[in-house]
Amino acid sequence: MKTGRLYDDGCAAAHGLALVGDRWALLVVRELLLGPKRFTDLRAGLSSISPNVLTQRLEGLERASIVKRRKLPPPAAAWVYELTEWGMQLEPVLLSLGRWAARSPFLPPGTLNADSLILSFRTMFDAPDLDARIELRVGEEPFRALIKRGRMELVRGTADDPDAIIEGVPHAFVEVAYAGRKFPGDLKIEGDKTIARRFMSAFPLPERAPAN
Repeated sequence: MKTGRLYDDGCAAAHGLALVGDRWALLVVRELLLGPKRFTDLRAGLSSISPNVLTQRLEGLERASIVKRRKLPPPAAAWVYELTEWGMQLEPVLLSLGRWAARSPFLPPGTLNADSLILSFRTMFDAPDLDARIELRVGEEPFRALIKRGRMELVRGTADDPDAIIEGVPHAFVEVAYAGRKFPGDLKIEGDKTIARRFMSAFPLPERAPAN
């Protein structure tokens, strides 16, 4: 079945680009890594994409068996898009790409939505001495971080008996975690402020590559 652009090249990397190399395709995958979304949710997360282009990308990703569409049971009864099991295996690819691109000497400033912020935290986390349960309230969306022996599981949902709750809009998290703003900045903190401060300092950015 024809999917995406063709390169007339037998390399698997070339086939991978044919599957997800179209503009917006990997960002659609990014938006689905944390769970299913409706078409309107995807549009909200990718505010610059047109409805027609989003429809085309979703159809292409469905044909490639990367995304599937299903109807939620009542009372929701809404159609959602989600990654297939194989599609979910793109997560380490996207995280590695993000870590590599963070070294770009030409990395432009920009805004992050809730999902891209959480995925950036998954990418950059480095705190081998931290054990904690933390709830993040990013805008209206809750996420829970379970950290043990320097490894972090960060997923959508509320945390049971968290050590700390950190609340704010995505930009406030970015300012403290990545832009050097003094903690807590515009973030609201409940619980153990020492643990919250340690968590927000656990995302060091890699050194920029030299510009030619």
